[in-house]
Amino acid sequence: MKTGNILRPVFKYGLPLALSVGLCYYLYTKIDIEVIRTELHDCNYVWIGLALVVAVFSHIFRAMRWRIQLDALSIHAPLKPLVWSIFGTYAVNLLLPRLGELWRTGYIARRQKAPFTTVFGSMVADRLADTLTVLVLLLFTFFVARGAFIDFARQYPQVYQGITSTLNSPLVWACAVVGLAAIVALFVVSTSNRFVLKVRTWVKDLWHGFAVVATMPGKGRWLLLTVAVWGCYFLQLYMAFYSFSFTENLGLTAALVAFVLSSISMGIPSNGGLGPWHLAIIFALGLYGVGMNQAAAFSMIVWGSQNLMIVLLGLYSFLSIALENRKQQNS
Repeated sequence: MKTGNILRPVFKYGLPLALSVGLCYYLYTKIDIEVIRTELHDCNYVWIGLALVVAVFSHIFRAMRWRIQLDALSIHAPLKPLVWSIFGTYAVNLLLPRLGELWRTGYIARRQKAPFTTVFGSMVADRLADTLTVLVLLLFTFFVARGAFIDFARQYPQVYQGITSTLNSPLVWACAVVGLAAIVALFVVSTSNRFVLKVRTWVKDLWHGFAVVATMPGKGRWLLLTVAVWGCYFLQLYMAFYSFSFTENLGLTAALVAFVLSSISMGIPSNGGLGPWHLAIIFALGLYGVGMNQAAAFSMIVWGSQNLMIVLLGLYSFLSIALENRKQQNS
């Protein structure tokens, strides 16, 4: 077996796990376990339960949104297996980061006998819509909560200077220009290289799955469901604020800051956000005067309950898929 074939999964799945473990260990060395236990005991778990109900609806709305895209590609999948695929995606990502998207693409492509790359392109469009939503929310959050960020910059000027120096670095801009030129050359330069031609075909199929968003019928419903998905995401975090005495009076702006920063942290390769999500929440709540121990307790309960639900929903989806496959084999 080639060394590259061994190292690839090690880097792909080992590094996110190492990052999650490392950040969790870092947090463990910084928090007071007794304070955490007290906060966990005093938590109002009714609000946590209600937040989980909202979380389930967010997954259903996401499946409904994806169904609109697939219908536009003449891939007419029933809603139920699409919901199963969403449940399963998050469960797989919890164990093997980013593999969940490939799993749900493969499952729907096989079930509907559709091209993998076309289904994958629709999934990429689904995720790109999420990225654009986060960017819009980030800009809006900086506007409404700029006071908290200005206070942080004044309190920690070295962090602000580090960010600005990185963005103004000639090396960063040079890498961006070289990368863009390489991408353009890949599609402009005439070649008979089989690998390049294969990449071009692959990208063309991906683009077909993505571009359908601009021309598909039901764009209004798609946008409405996008609002519903992200509205549920925000609502479940905001409802969790009422589970603790130190967050219940912080208000919508603080919840929005925590929501956006934690959403950005999910882009960091890790097992279901384990580690980066906690740090983002601790940082966001710290902007509004919440102590590290209290913020850590909040992140542990909210993340833990959400991912316990994801595991249970994932098991339900895998069992449902197995039963459906068995039924089809027996018929």
